[in-house]
Amino acid sequence: MFDANNKPKGLVRIYRATLNSARAFRWLFKNESAFRQELLLLILTVPLTFVFNISIKEQIILILAVLFVVFTEIVNTAIEAVVDRVGLEIHPLSGLAKDLGSLAVGLSLIMATLVWIAVLL
Repeated sequence: MFDANNKPKGLVRIYRATLNSARAFRWLFKNESAFRQELLLLILTVPLTFVFNISIKEQIILILAVLFVVFTEIVNTAIEAVVDRVGLEIHPLSGLAKDLGSLAVGLSLIMATLVWIAVLL
């Protein structure tokens, strides 16, 4: 049972949160091909930002645009996990929640593309 008065604090909380985040990252990497693809996109685009004659601010903007795609994929996967936890039966609201998460990922990809175009042109 969760005890709100007995939650870890300080460095213990940070340590446990780090362990939880690492576990989530390993799970995503093992189970979600979209996450692996977007992580590969990030790994390829970060060094690419050093090829262009752009400012450090522009480099950061380009990297953040791709990181936002990865972030959105993580949130989308979290939505899917919660929907599946509630029930695996077909339900219009479950489908809608998953479709909205997918739309968010698609929009983040469009946004990242537009940011890259804007910075590089």
